[in-house]
Amino acid sequence: MQTQALALHQLHVSPLNMRAERKPPSLKKMAEIAANILPTVREKGILSDLIVRKNNDGFEILAGRRRFYAAKVIESERGEFPPVLCDVRENLTDADAREISLIENVARQDADEITCYEAFSALIRDGKTVDEIARTFGKTERQVRQSLAVANLLPRIRDLYRREELDGGDLQLLTMATKTQQRDWLKLWDDNDAPTGQGLKGWLFGGAAIATKVALFDLANYSGKTVGDLFSEDGYFASADDFWTAQDEAIAARRDAYLAAKWSEVVVLERGAHFPQWDFVKAGKKQGGRVYIEPTHTGEIRFHEGYITQGEANRAKKKAKAAAGEGEAPKDEAARSPVTKTMQNYLDLHRHGAVRLALLARPKDALRLLIAHVIAASGNWKVVPDARRAENDAVRESVAQSAAQALFETEAKAVRKLLGSALDGHGAGVCGQGDDERTLKIFQRLLRLRDAQVGRIATFVMAETLAAGSAVTDGYGAYAKVKPRDHWTPDGTFFDLLRDRGATNSMLAEVAGKTAADKLVSAKLKEQRAALANAAKDTDWCPGWMRFPATGL
Repeated sequence: MQTQALALHQLHVSPLNMRAERKPPSLKKMAEIAANILPTVREKGILSDLIVRKNNDGFEILAGRRRFYAAKVIESERGEFPPVLCDVRENLTDADAREISLIENVARQDADEITCYEAFSALIRDGKTVDEIARTFGKTERQVRQSLAVANLLPRIRDLYRREELDGGDLQLLTMATKTQQRDWLKLWDDNDAPTGQGLKGWLFGGAAIATKVALFDLANYSGKTVGDLFSEDGYFASADDFWTAQDEAIAARRDAYLAAKWSEVVVLERGAHFPQWDFVKAGKKQGGRVYIEPTHTGEIRFHEGYITQGEANRAKKKAKAAAGEGEAPKDEAARSPVTKTMQNYLDLHRHGAVRLALLARPKDALRLLIAHVIAASGNWKVVPDARRAENDAVRESVAQSAAQALFETEAKAVRKLLGSALDGHGAGVCGQGDDERTLKIFQRLLRLRDAQVGRIATFVMAETLAAGSAVTDGYGAYAKVKPRDHWTPDGTFFDLLRDRGATNSMLAEVAGKTAADKLVSAKLKEQRAALANAAKDTDWCPGWMRFPATGL
């Protein structure tokens, strides 16, 4: 931005100036436009810089049109006018230029509201979004959309409001009318018969009959009745229901034709719903543009070809910048499912009911599915191998080197081999965290195994998930008359963990006899443990603490 003194012949009013005329005005017209500031400019000159940008014809005025016209009038009177100080803006887009003009006029509060609305509409065409306009001019998005709706009315309707011949409420109602309806309403206005107020609302939303001219289908093939108007050439459908049956068939045919023409999507709006064009951006087929079909209450069908939402357009711009190395690409939005949450719940429950009955009729499959859930721990199952937590490294080492642990690990390898690739990702164990897909994979593997093999896996799974130190472990050990000494030998860790002198002496008496124990009754615990370890060597002694049921605790 720089300030530069420019001669009047270098300047002209930009067509993007919100007050620009279609053709240069006469000198007389210039004087009329600048009348309220002309005396000041004659006496003091131009006090505020014009805002301009350079173009091929010199410099175009974005803000300061009346000051420029005042200067031209004075130049014609005096034969000259000194160079005008201008704020020269560089690298402006058309949208930026239009926005500058609008901001200056709004700030002066001398532009009528319709002119502002029309400028908002022009900004949208230049690529500005509703949100950007709202933030720039301190308005809500709703207010901007309302302004755009008014700007979308036919020019003559806007002029009626400018001249205060049309009520504001009626202006708002007419924003919901199609262009055809607006033209029809203007004809009625010319005949002093245009509906207003509540009558206008009724006229827009079903108060008028459906004219035959809006039919998409061939009237020669229409089986319903039509009636004629004695005072015009228009015909009307006698039955709205019959009309819509035929019209919807025609709409469906047009939709199919668009899809066959490779449009990405064709959206048929609900009858009477309005397509808010200012919320969308034009886009071709290759850019993913859709076709929106808008059926109105009056039967007219509007086709909006090649549009995407403002949000989609913004994401496309960000992707393009990311491809050029400018910023990060936006995340793709998940496609919206046509199935609602409640419908999904309905489907899930009814399908679940059918599967449960099928499972009751096939117990062998149920057994395999149970095992698959135990192994993968999905759905309503949460089964994990017992942690077998050791209090210290010595206990952990003792258990790891025990014969029982070695035999269990051998069986674990055999079970894993039976299950094969269905256990990929589970680590060293069999049971563990999973998901529905892993459960299904395991279940499908189990279906291919013999009953004996499935039983072997089920047995192992139960053993792997049995909780150490639980009442179930104790109870089953007693029931099965388990003999721990078959796979366990008292080791150094066991003897090191003895902390009670009385209990240690009792064990010594059990192994070596009362006399031997009595001889060490006052000895240090260390000596008693050493004597017990020596006496138990090469015997099948099992302390009561290890037996089922446990004794001596």
